[in-house]
Amino acid sequence: MPRRILQGVVVSDRMDKTVVVRVDRRVMDSIYKKYVLRSKKYAAHDAENKHKVGDVVRIRERAPISKRKRWEVIEDQA
Repeated sequence: MPRRILQGVVVSDRMDKTVVVRVDRRVMDSIYKKYVLRSKKYAAHDAENKHKVGDVVRIRERAPISKRKRWEVIEDQA
């Protein structure tokens, strides 16, 4: 099974070797037939602690590291 890759913005870097990434997606509203923004936050592994709040990063699914961490940061989007 291929690993999913998502792109989002770092919203928290307070934890050691972990960043929280907000991923936004556009979804069609079933009643109003308009696109609305839905977002979800993922805890991702950042081994070198190099990403800061506001950075746009890509995260990849991986085997669980801890209770909440199942994603890892793979690269920056400059």
